Amino acid sequence: MPTTGEPGTTTAHRTDLGRAVRTLRQHRGMTLRQLAAALGVSPATVSALENGRTGTSTERVTQLADVLGVRIERLVGTVPEPVVDDRWARAAGPASPRGPAVPAQRSWREFPPARWDPALRGAMASFLVYGYHGSTMRGIAERAGLSVAGLYHYYGGKQQMLVALLERAMAELSARTSAALDDGADPAERLANLVECLALFHTHRRELGFIGATEMRSLIPAARHRIAGIRNREQRKVTTEVEQGCRDGLFATPEPQAAARAVVTSCTALAQWYRPTGPSSPEQVAAQYVEFALDVVRCRPAARPLPR
Repeated sequence: MPTTGEPGTTTAHRTDLGRAVRTLRQHRGMTLRQLAAALGVSPATVSALENGRTGTSTERVTQLADVLGVRIERLVGTVPEPVVDDRWARAAGPASPRGPAVPAQRSWREFPPARWDPALRGAMASFLVYGYHGSTMRGIAERAGLSVAGLYHYYGGKQQMLVALLERAMAELSARTSAALDDGADPAERLANLVECLALFHTHRRELGFIGATEMRSLIPAARHRIAGIRNREQRKVTTEVEQGCRDGLFATPEPQAAARAVVTSCTALAQWYRPTGPSSPEQVAAQYVEFALDVVRCRPAARPLPR
């Protein structure tokens, strides 16, 4: 009897997966060539998959589910139902009217309400409650106030929406931290501004921060590499100021790089636990975290910026 590892053999799993893919593709009115183009593979590869002649990776199954607009368990029946995160049900709210993805701000300290197009707002609401893999195009469409066809008018699948959310989040954060750096006169003041900015972003924009922390693993490799590169550049802004502060005698930490990582990690973790209904405002939390950060880098008392 042939084993599942031999090329060209057919297993029950491959047969079921291929049948499901073909049925969904035809139901969506997609040609084999169109599906292949959406996946970035050859039509021959899709044909082999649909006919059960080849297996595929978990990543490819996830991509197939995104393109076909179904949950991954519709293709692989052994995947359990997702855990629903009820903490975000109220925070996600209904879809917003169409508007700019990143609000214009007069200062990096000001956070007017974010406005998203209906599709991205629906995607964010669904990702927060069900997670990326637990979300469906139909569920996202319902939260966005759109039909499924209308949702596809905006984006080709969940992956595109996740990438758009994270790229726009990083674009806003990068613009804010650059402005915060420009407001500092020396490494101590610039570090204080950066920490304040990071803390404000991850409390005022906690939904985006939470998705960024939990769904990076759901990105396809190219997008994950691109967004990780932006994150690394943001980390480098903090590391550069800590290192310069040590050279200038303002900070006394013997491990500037480790101290900088600790500072950034503490700020990004705010999205995991901060609640607007708690005892502290984002501004109060940010002021506390500035003091924590200056302690971590062992800022000399004479160099310590005055609290705002």
